[in-house]
Amino acid sequence: MDLGACRRLLAANTPTYFAPNEAADYEDYLSTYGAEYQVCEINGEVVGGFAFVPLAPAEWSIRWILLDPRRQGRGIGAAIIGRMRAAAEAAGGGRVKIAASHLSAPFFAKFGAVPLRTTDDGWGPGMHRVDMIWHVDGHSG
Repeated sequence: MDLGACRRLLAANTPTYFAPNEAADYEDYLSTYGAEYQVCEINGEVVGGFAFVPLAPAEWSIRWILLDPRRQGRGIGAAIIGRMRAAAEAAGGGRVKIAASHLSAPFFAKFGAVPLRTTDDGWGPGMHRVDMIWHVDGHSG
């Protein structure tokens, strides 16, 4: 994992999609769990990053999904979701916990995630947290 590239991804998404106070949490996450964090590259350039973490049998969590804002709308996010879906399906399906912002929640909703609760200013001032659940069955197609 390219730590500098990951930092640049977060900076490019702040303050539009992430609150400025989240940078320290991201750094802590990468320093502790960097081995589980995956990056997406196009022609050697890091254009996205994410972690898809098992929590229990048939339960996962999406952590720190980031896309280069200049590359949004080109299918990178959909490809990441596809990889996560394939991993969950291969394990027999289950549920995926997502802690999104009010700005990123519509992206996850396109793939079937449903909101459970919203916490105003949950990520920082003006950045509302939306806890979501995405059910993935164990069948492709």
